[in-house]
Amino acid sequence: MHEMSIAESVLQIIEDTARNEGCAKVKTVWLEIGQLAGVETESLRFCFDAVTRDSIAEYARLEIIETAGQGRCLECASQLTVTARYEPCPKCGSFQVQVTGGDEMKVKELEVE
Repeated sequence: MHEMSIAESVLQIIEDTARNEGCAKVKTVWLEIGQLAGVETESLRFCFDAVTRDSIAEYARLEIIETAGQGRCLECASQLTVTARYEPCPKCGSFQVQVTGGDEMKVKELEVE
């Protein structure tokens, strides 16, 4: 379950940011997660709750914003929405689809006190 290490990394980002900004409490965390990032969001929520106990983000609400996968067909040069890796281009049927977005994850915003 790599969601635990992701949650720990998110907490580290939160703590570093809060320390640099002089914040006492984190109320809300917005994570932007691509549909192709390979993250199970419910597992991540569980892990986030576990790792934030006794931290500056103990009672923080976790908001997850899912972004669509994007790709480019190398055969016909179509820009397309990708819902899963290794699916064919809907225009030409080629499997030479390069993912161009939706596989990333970032802390988008923090609400702090």
